[in-house]
Amino acid sequence: MPRRRILGIDPGSRRTGYGILDVRGNDLSPVVWGVIRTDSAGSFPDRLHEIHAMLSELIRLHRPTEAVVEKVFLARNPASALKLGQARGAAIVTCRAHGLAVHEYSAKEIKLSATGFGSAPKEQVGGMVCRLLGIRKPVSPDASDALAIAFCRAVSRDLPP
Repeated sequence: MPRRRILGIDPGSRRTGYGILDVRGNDLSPVVWGVIRTDSAGSFPDRLHEIHAMLSELIRLHRPTEAVVEKVFLARNPASALKLGQARGAAIVTCRAHGLAVHEYSAKEIKLSATGFGSAPKEQVGGMVCRLLGIRKPVSPDASDALAIAFCRAVSRDLPP
C-alpha cells in the first residue's frame, strides 16, 4: 500500500500550526509538528510572506503528498476574521504552488474524527490526537490543532486520497 504524507495546517496571522503524518493503511505515524511564529516579522504582508516561506521550506524538506486546512469559520471580530482568511489563503496558495491537493474540513468534522464528539473542547481534541498518535511530550495547541486536522484527513475513508 502506498504511503500518504499529510500536511495539516492550522493557519493564523501570528501563529500557524503545522503537523505532518505518514499514513500507510491503518498505520498513522507523526513525522513533524510545530508552529510558524510571525510576531516579529513586521508588517502584515511580511507575516504572510513568512508563512509562505516557512511552509514552502517544510514542503521541500518533508515532501507531503497532500495538505489539509480547517474550513473558515465566522468570527465575532471582522478584522480578525479577515486576517485569518488571508493567512489561510497564503497557506492554501503555498500548498497549491508546490503541487499539493488541498482538502478542507470543518471544526466539527475535525473534532468528531479525533474524539467522537463534534463539540469537544480544544484541549480534549489535542490530548486525544496526541494519545492516538503516540506522542508523549507536550505539544503546543496550534501544533496539536494541525495534527488533528491531518488526522481527520487520514481517517476520512469516504474521500479519495
